[in-house]
Amino acid sequence: MDTASPRIETPRLLLRVPRQEDFEAWAAFTADEEATRHIGGLQPRPVAWRGLAAMVGSWQLKGYAMFSVIEKASGEWVGRVGPWQPEGWPGPEVGWSIVRSRWGLGYAPEAAAACMDWAFDVLGWDEVIHTIAPENTKSKAVAAKLGSGYLHMGRLPEPMHELPVEIWGQSRAQWRARKEQS
Repeated sequence: MDTASPRIETPRLLLRVPRQEDFEAWAAFTADEEATRHIGGLQPRPVAWRGLAAMVGSWQLKGYAMFSVIEKASGEWVGRVGPWQPEGWPGPEVGWSIVRSRWGLGYAPEAAAACMDWAFDVLGWDEVIHTIAPENTKSKAVAAKLGSGYLHMGRLPEPMHELPVEIWGQSRAQWRARKEQS
């Protein structure tokens, strides 16, 4: 793997560092009220741009952030998935957000599983969490499919600090034991 520009491939997806060319699809995603309901809500284009720039910046500063998810069959940007731990975050997270037109295809667990392998094997993380809005049953199902369990209630840093989140997750040992059983 090229550590300067990591790429992960799954059977149906390519995960790569976000690029400027992803912005139109990224902005369309953040303008979808239903798709963004549990991740902070609608974002106008200037805020979406800052979000994309924050991901690229995290790659530069920390060596990781969410990957852009590209559907191999179409070449389309279909979401962002991966490791994320900005200042004040409750732990090392692997999160997921997939465009609504691709919901129900299993892309979130497929990409998140590859990112969990990467977080444990490349980043050396000992645990992975998922911050999930209490009413987000679809993300809870993804977390459970990954083998993660509910750990406790938590809070995100400002400006989202007033919104409670469920913290789901698992240790590296739990992840590896589950994979060995598969």
